[in-house]
Amino acid sequence: MSPPAATGGARDGHAKSGLGEPLLRNGGGGGVHAGAVVTVANGVAEPAAEKKRSAEDRYWVDIDQPEALEPADVESGRGGRRPLLFRNKKVKRSILYPYRFLIFARLIAIIIFFIWRVKNNIADIEWLWALSVAGDVWFGFSWLLNMLPRLNPIKSIPNLAALKRQHDRPRPDGSSSLPGVDVFINTANPVDEPILCTMNSVLSILATDYPVEKHACYLSDDGGALVHYEALEETARFAALWVPFCRKHCVEPRAPERYFYDELLRAPTYAGGSPEDFVEDHRCVRREYEEYRARIGMLFDTVRRRSDAYNAAGKSGGGAMATWMADGTQWPGAWIDPTENHMKGHYAPIIKVMLEKPGHTPQLGQSNGVVNSCPIDLSATDSRLPMLVYVAREKHPTSYDHQKKAGAMNVQLRVSALLSNAPFIINFDCDHYINNSGAFRAAMCFMLDPREGEDTAFVQFPQRFDDVDPEDRYCNHNRVFFDGTMLALNGLQGPSYLGTGCMFRRTALYGGKPPRRRRATGNHDGSGIAVDASVFGNSTPFLESVRLAVAGEQDRPDAVARPRPLDDESITAELLNVMAIAYEAGTNWGRGIGWVYNIATEDVATGFRVHRQGWFSRHCTLEPAAFRGTAPINLAERLLQIMRWSGGSLEMFFSHNNPLLAGGWLHPLQRVAYLNMTIYPVTSVFTVVYGLCPVMWLFPEEFYIQRPFTRYVVYLILVILMIHVIGAFEIKWAGITWTDWWRNEQFFMVGATSAYPTAVLYIVIKLVTGKGIRFRITSKQAVADGDGDKFADLYVFRWVPLLIPTTVVFAANVGAIGVALGKVIVFNGVWRSYQVRHAALGLLFNVWIVALLYPFALAVLGRRGKRPAVLLVLLPVAFLVVALAYIILHSLLMNFIPF
Repeated sequence: MSPPAATGGARDGHAKSGLGEPLLRNGGGGGVHAGAVVTVANGVAEPAAEKKRSAEDRYWVDIDQPEALEPADVESGRGGRRPLLFRNKKVKRSILYPYRFLIFARLIAIIIFFIWRVKNNIADIEWLWALSVAGDVWFGFSWLLNMLPRLNPIKSIPNLAALKRQHDRPRPDGSSSLPGVDVFINTANPVDEPILCTMNSVLSILATDYPVEKHACYLSDDGGALVHYEALEETARFAALWVPFCRKHCVEPRAPERYFYDELLRAPTYAGGSPEDFVEDHRCVRREYEEYRARIGMLFDTVRRRSDAYNAAGKSGGGAMATWMADGTQWPGAWIDPTENHMKGHYAPIIKVMLEKPGHTPQLGQSNGVVNSCPIDLSATDSRLPMLVYVAREKHPTSYDHQKKAGAMNVQLRVSALLSNAPFIINFDCDHYINNSGAFRAAMCFMLDPREGEDTAFVQFPQRFDDVDPEDRYCNHNRVFFDGTMLALNGLQGPSYLGTGCMFRRTALYGGKPPRRRRATGNHDGSGIAVDASVFGNSTPFLESVRLAVAGEQDRPDAVARPRPLDDESITAELLNVMAIAYEAGTNWGRGIGWVYNIATEDVATGFRVHRQGWFSRHCTLEPAAFRGTAPINLAERLLQIMRWSGGSLEMFFSHNNPLLAGGWLHPLQRVAYLNMTIYPVTSVFTVVYGLCPVMWLFPEEFYIQRPFTRYVVYLILVILMIHVIGAFEIKWAGITWTDWWRNEQFFMVGATSAYPTAVLYIVIKLVTGKGIRFRITSKQAVADGDGDKFADLYVFRWVPLLIPTTVVFAANVGAIGVALGKVIVFNGVWRSYQVRHAALGLLFNVWIVALLYPFALAVLGRRGKRPAVLLVLLPVAFLVVALAYIILHSLLMNFIPF
């Protein structure tokens, strides 16, 4: 999401010039959705779904499967012919078999290369030769770990029509038969995580296409900030207009910031049922949103001025600089100005239901009435809103480890169990919003499917990002990982959990075993969950909610033990109890229950624990993308994010979650995939060593890692080329581009010389001292520059210590190229042909390293990096300067130093 912009600023002015009046197609305007007609560049309308299908059919083919399971095929015994809710596709043989053959061929080539190196142990420096052989062995091993899980990629396509026929039918009482979904949003810092982004995420969730009474939204404010609380109040009021508007006109996407200001939606296709009303409704709702947007942007000043006025009047007593709510009471959360007895981050739990859970009977809006002072006809539109809850858990940082995001989500897990207790949970980072309103239904296709639905613990959607520069300089889209690695795991137990945009089965988070595993052990009735206070905590209502979830009865209309209303003092006390920091003491939270603690990558560790219990997961790709978020486009922020991920991966390897040693029901190749996820940063140690090898040109006499050098370089070139030939096949079946592939290669080199070695250093320090990686929220707020460039943050270079290795490697390779050129000039006519050949082969390696570090070089240029052609001029100049310096030094010192 884009950060808030000042009212009347450049961005608003630009947006108004293009979207002041909606441009309609086919009689109206609105959102683009799967199956809708879109306008393409050549002016010819083509169904979006057909375009996607034609691309899939080139490389994917349906796996033989029936349309439905007969009663005899359904082990659950529910009876009846049950249609399959998703279909599986496999890669065509013409792509898959050559792909597998090339992997096998490269493995053989690597083995031959190792044998040749050992038999030809001819090097100038023995220890460097041994180090390089160890590096080659590690590179080959890590490559094999990366490739083995990719041998059988499977794509799963949800069948929304079958879901609608089988499950999306009203019950006799009028309620939906679809299961409930609790949605968690996590935020902690209103500055680094702009409030407008968070509130747009909330609005998109409230407006999603799912039964209103069957989903609830929980916002966890881990900073206890009053601005979040009051912003959520404003959001609840604006949602009364925005949500019915989305339903009436089938708006996509349902985050207003994107819908009104995204340049890609300049000429949307209308998909609603009231084209004659759309233009006026659009104008009205947009005007209301701009006023809402302005109020959100002023909240910081509003709260500050109000608090200053109350404190100046002495209402806080004792001179404390408290923060004040609009009703004149002190805010119990974090204060703007901390005091001795109310330090920053120290506060009791806070919970507020902003919107109560609605009934299952649709409530039509007013006919030509006034909603939020905006005249809009909602007489044929359901105006109900889903449940919305503000949660701020108890915080005492000086005396208790709050376990960061994992701790916050475990609190939401308990709070939601007392209020809505939906059987399914989906969590979002605060910068992600729902881009495709059918996403929840798509996930349900996998959860409710009669084949493996009951054994599916979570459905992971690939992450998609907005506002990434067109060239994706820092590989923010990361398509090779999301659409390659994760899709390939779909052919095993499923993709790993990636922290956001993932739907979970509640019982899997409670530590339950999948029905398939229970049947294998002869337990056909039990869940494997010990519902006991020593495991889950001492809240009796919460334990009852767990029993209902385990029995699968929490979503039944006749369930007898339902949570009581929030105004009941006893349930309020229980909510505060499960939010207290002492609640988890002596329980199994953070180990066998909920999200895993004491690790920076709680997402991967949690998914690993669930997979160990025998559960499956599914990779789900939709068009348009299910969810979209904001990526850090600043190099420093991007690398700090990667450092935290890679450090958490290494923490996982050196813990009881070690994939190599941990027991459980893991597919062997799934274990290999997790092993690769936990040890990949170690590759950086050898990458840095190889990156510094070009200093051989800086010495008076050349030295070589391996002789004969020509054959050594030819071997290296061949094995590197084979990687890219294999990549050509991955590009086809994964649906990515060569640009995606090349950016991935480049940024791996940048990360492997900066973030990864820093993470390795940190894990060594932790193993010695016991102190882990300090968690830091990734700032994603763009920096506006004078010309309104939304990519201004891309060109801001901020020096951080982890860039030191990258700088040294880049400088060494640039210097090596310059010195080699200088030597060619100095020793022209003196060098023999083999020396010239060796110099040329060595330069190939140097140039390759410089090309891989191209994004880093652009970042160093700062704002001058807006024009990449500048670098194409500066690099040859740098080579010539170094060559000239070498020639001068050689002429001056040749009589004193052999140079």
